[in-house]
Order: sequence, then structure tokens, then C-alpha cells
Amino acid sequence: MTDSARLRVDLLTREYPPEVYGGAGVHVEYLARELRRLADVRVHCFGLPRTEPGVTAYAEPPGLTGANAALRTMGVDLEMAAGCAGTDVVHSHTWYANLAGHTAKLLHGVPHVVTAHSLEPLRPWKAEQLGGGYALSSWCERTAVEAADAVIAVSAGMRQDVLTAYPAVNPDRVRVVHNGIDTRQYAPDHDTDVVDRLGIDPASPSVVYVGRITRQKGLPYLLRAARHLPADTQLVLLAGAPDTPEIAAEVEGLVAELRANRSGVVWVAEMLPKHEVIQVLTHATIFVCPSVYEPMGIVNLEAMACETAVVATATGGIPEVVADDETGLLVPIEQATDGSGRPLDPERFVADLAATINELLADPARAAELGRAGRRRAVEHFSWDTVAARTMEVYRSVGAAG
Repeated sequence: MTDSARLRVDLLTREYPPEVYGGAGVHVEYLARELRRLADVRVHCFGLPRTEPGVTAYAEPPGLTGANAALRTMGVDLEMAAGCAGTDVVHSHTWYANLAGHTAKLLHGVPHVVTAHSLEPLRPWKAEQLGGGYALSSWCERTAVEAADAVIAVSAGMRQDVLTAYPAVNPDRVRVVHNGIDTRQYAPDHDTDVVDRLGIDPASPSVVYVGRITRQKGLPYLLRAARHLPADTQLVLLAGAPDTPEIAAEVEGLVAELRANRSGVVWVAEMLPKHEVIQVLTHATIFVCPSVYEPMGIVNLEAMACETAVVATATGGIPEVVADDETGLLVPIEQATDGSGRPLDPERFVADLAATINELLADPARAAELGRAGRRRAVEHFSWDTVAARTMEVYRSVGAAG
């Protein structure tokens, strides 16, 4: 048995199947699967008990029932840190688990690796969701990132964001390891049972959005751009889990306005199983990612793997995934530098978004070719076995040893 095979790696995460609602959860799911070929992997996550071997879930401490959400998260983190006894390296994902990793590092004397999927200083709208807890989430992240033995950034854009937000971090400790995609699972599905059930006409053009309803995902900009799409184009929204009542109300109002003026608006608010999302993506003419903050945007890779052309904001790590005019089209954006990512000229961004979508809708042959090129790029450059191998290199670089 090789040294790497004896290495014990403890992955710390809020999300893990079946409770996955965002890109970080997808990342940990597939990273754990591939790392198990190389190391002894234990997963510590939030939520209900799991039956998968090597996976331990932690409920919120009963003594914190009713407390601020960030404080409840910190309580879970302390229990997770205790559960890491015997590990060789801890690897935390998102602020929800960063404190667990930092505490485990101190408690057990092992290296701590942080993967930066997003950064609290670049998500100031989280204050709407967490109230005073935003100060706690920011403290958890800063403390962990600045003390981590290595920080993995999911894109070069995210690496720069880490160094800008946390200038105390030594640049040599921040490595880029892109997100991956399982192109065996995410592959074109030309059946129609799912789209038929959802009321999507596979014979008509469709523009699809998949994502949470949160400020960073930019859904309201897409809904405003949709006012300018051709009447025969369907708008399909696989969108749920609103961060706040305010953005939920905004999206509901914009959707109601669209439906009052056009047909073909399909909104699925519940999370669909992967195989159903894959079929919807396959039948889409265009997948749109209107995010104003996106460290990488794994959902773009999912659409590309399904041979669907992508229209996405030219922000964060997106340009490292979506090759402009090769696998999709990028929409320019000038953004505020206050951490919000908001467009300096929202009307122009909406107009540019609409114009770019319409450019591809008017040329379906080009859209199809961009989609085929997107799958080739996903297969060649973003495999999970490559992600796992590069992650193991990071573990070795910080002195983790089995």
C-alpha cells in the first residue's frame, strides 16, 4: 500500500448527499468519491444521519435551538472538530465548516486545507440573511483562511479574490484547483419524459436557468432581460431556495409580470433530481448564468457537458470555464468594488444580457456547435480524477502523511 493510500483525510462540509443545494456540496460529493481511490476519506457534514460508510452527520446542538443561525453553525463546527481525532489532514469547505477545520488543526495538531468556493467579504448581501451573524460568519472564514496551511481556490479569479480580501495570506499558500464535472453522468439525454411532464416543449427554443434564488446568482437581471426575448422562446427556471423573503418577493413579482405578458414561462421551485436537470439542460437552446459573483460556476460545466451553449456573465472564474465564442458567449459587466458585485449600470447589463441571448437564439446552428464544443472542453479539462490528484498534491505539500 502506498503512503497516499494510508493517508486519512477528513472532509468538513455543510452539504453532502442527499442534502445538497449548491456548488460546494456538488464539489465535495465528487471529490470524496475520487479521493477514496487515493486515501482513507472520512466526511463530516451537517444534517440528518447518513448511512454511507465513513460519513458522519451532526445535528445542531439542542442548547442553541433558536439562536442566531451563524451561532448554531459554530456549535456544529465544534462537534465536527472533535470527530476528527486520528486524522492526518482536515479539509474544510465554505465558512460553514471553516471553523471546524481551524479548531481541528489546533486540537489535533494536523494541517488544515481550506477550499475557497466563495468569500464572505464579497457577499455583503448575506447580512440580509444572517443579521448580526454575518459578523460571525466573516470571523470564522477570516480566522480559518489566514491560519490555513494551504488554501485551494477553485479558479484563478478566486485566487485573486482571496489575496485581495485577505492580504495577510501568503500568496504561495494559495493554489488553484478547478472544479470538476462527471461527464459520464452529465451527458446529453434526448428523452422527453421529464420535459413533457414539466410542460416544456422540446420542439421550441428554450432559455434555461438553474440555481438558487440569491443575490449572487443574478436571477432578477435575467428576468428583466427576458422581457426582450422572442415570443416563441420558453424561459425555464429551475430556481428555488431563496436566501431572503425580499429576493423571493422580487423574483415572484418579476415572474408574474412576465407571465402576464407572454406564455412559455416555466418555473420549477423544488430541487429536481440530477437526471431530470440533465434532460432539461439537454433540450435547452441556451443555458444562462447571469451571476454577479461566481468563483467558478460549476453549473456552467454541467450545461456544457450536456452539449448546451452557455451565455454567462464575464465575472469571477466563469471565463476560465466558458471559452468565449468557443463554448458560449460572455456578457461584459462593470461592477461595484464594494463587494456586492452589483452592475454599475444595471440597465446596460440587462440589455447586453438580452442581446447576447437573442444573438444565439437567432442562430440555432451556432448555438448547437458551441454546445458540442462545450462538452469536448468539459471532458478534456475538468475531470474529477484530475481534481483529486491535484488535491492530493496539496495535502502532501503541507506535510500530511499517513
